[in-house]
Amino acid sequence: MLSLHQLRCFVTACEQRSFTAAAVELGYSQPSLSEQIRLLERSVGSQLFTRTGRGVLPTEAGSALLPHAQRTLAAAGEAQAAVASVTALETGTVRFGIFGTARLYMGAALISDVLDRHPGLRVELIGQNSTEVVEELRRGRLEAAMISLPIDDEGMTIRPVAREELVYISADPERLRAPVTARTLAAAQLVLPETTWRTQDSVRVALYRFVQEAGQTLSTRIEVEDVETAVELVAAGLADSVVERGVMAELGPRLAPLVGWVSLRPRLHNTIAVVHRKDAVLSPGARLVTELAVSRIRDVTEAVDR
Repeated sequence: MLSLHQLRCFVTACEQRSFTAAAVELGYSQPSLSEQIRLLERSVGSQLFTRTGRGVLPTEAGSALLPHAQRTLAAAGEAQAAVASVTALETGTVRFGIFGTARLYMGAALISDVLDRHPGLRVELIGQNSTEVVEELRRGRLEAAMISLPIDDEGMTIRPVAREELVYISADPERLRAPVTARTLAAAQLVLPETTWRTQDSVRVALYRFVQEAGQTLSTRIEVEDVETAVELVAAGLADSVVERGVMAELGPRLAPLVGWVSLRPRLHNTIAVVHRKDAVLSPGARLVTELAVSRIRDVTEAVDR
């Protein structure tokens, strides 16, 4: 009979495309993981992987099993959370997803809020980009998260909680004399962060739409991963950028004291939401961190209702 342990090994091997990498991810030996896969194949009566030059790929049967295995593991995690929900917040680990910009506003302060109330808890803030965080939610590795919209919301419960203006930043005061139009933005020399998620990042999606609706095309001069580097490059006069207004409040005094900002015309906003899997039973710890995160983000942004 197949087990959750076998399914976890199978799903991780599918994600890693390698038994060796999957074993490292789970903290097992490679022979132990391979044995679990063999037992699972015996239970389902079909080969689940084929070997390639660099690792393994799921067979047709493996691909058919994968979504069911992922849902089963997620349901098992929710069952554990349901039981945990009747226990006190004395020990345990809370794994909460958070996107890159939000960590600038509240990362350390949020953890401090949690531990002040429940010092026995262990807290993990996971993620860099909202797309990455939502994928971790789907896999059952997070209970809840704070993300930037839009996202692929299939199977998710989403509650918008705040919004923040996107602003144009530059070290050249001449470029900040008037709100920046789509045509001006399309002609600018830009540095933008989140290059790994350039086709999915919510700020970029909003900017692409902004210029395309004016018949323009958005291009960049420099691509970087983190917003801190983007702000530093703007301070050096190598490019301009568009960031959340709060980013300049947090990073400007330290990294770019001579950089200014101006609104776009029309104004653009980034919507921030809390999200979890539909029908998930959140643990007390996850509920606590979610509400503390909402309170923190609303202190530095504009609160919104549904």
